[in-house]
Amino acid sequence: MSWETGIGRMARPIRRVEEHPLEPMPRGVWPATVPAVEQILDHGLDLSDVTVLVGDNGAGKSTIVEAVALAFGLSPEGGSTAARHSTRESESSLSESLQLVRGPGASKFGYFLRAETMHGFFTYLERIGPGARFHEMSHGESFIELVLAKFRGRGLWVLDEPESALSFSGCLALIGVLRALIDEGGSQVLLSTHSPLLAALPGATIYEVGEWGLRESVWDDLDLVRSWRSFLDAPDRFLRLIERS
Repeated sequence: MSWETGIGRMARPIRRVEEHPLEPMPRGVWPATVPAVEQILDHGLDLSDVTVLVGDNGAGKSTIVEAVALAFGLSPEGGSTAARHSTRESESSLSESLQLVRGPGASKFGYFLRAETMHGFFTYLERIGPGARFHEMSHGESFIELVLAKFRGRGLWVLDEPESALSFSGCLALIGVLRALIDEGGSQVLLSTHSPLLAALPGATIYEVGEWGLRESVWDDLDLVRSWRSFLDAPDRFLRLIERS
């Protein structure tokens, strides 16, 4: 079933991200100085069924994903629209300057998972949910267990660098869950990653994030993919370069 906006079709939770006309962000100060953020503020960004952001550290992937999650009403450290977990405020003010163009009749439920806050988030879940034992599992096992338990039904599923917790097989398992949600209709995925495996999520619109801002690309043309291919073809060559530096 297609779920583009239209009669007889399920709408995406978010059709487009753009600058809020009543709460514009001053230019020349962070995070508006990040090229990818500035591009969204100036021109907006259309989101597809699956939108994947890839790029080097500091390019703005997590800043964008976090801001969209907050603008949707999700907790900055992870969880659903009902979560109220916060240990230390470190998020940017970007979410306050974003306006989300939502799909008519689309689900308002969502869930946000980010690698850097998982330990504290698991503690929060164990405190509010008797019987939860995430800390007794490995990092990857607990992550997949949480995804299987929470990623159900229609909604917006936001993930920030989830590969930090996952093995190769764990990444494949996550792709299976996300693909099933999309195939069921009424769901949408926004994902930032350094993993060429997760970037290969079927049907994804991929944006490469860097000093140029955001540019749409295909998987084979990503710098990320080319770099991994070069390394796997000749790891000794890369390691020799490190030794010489």
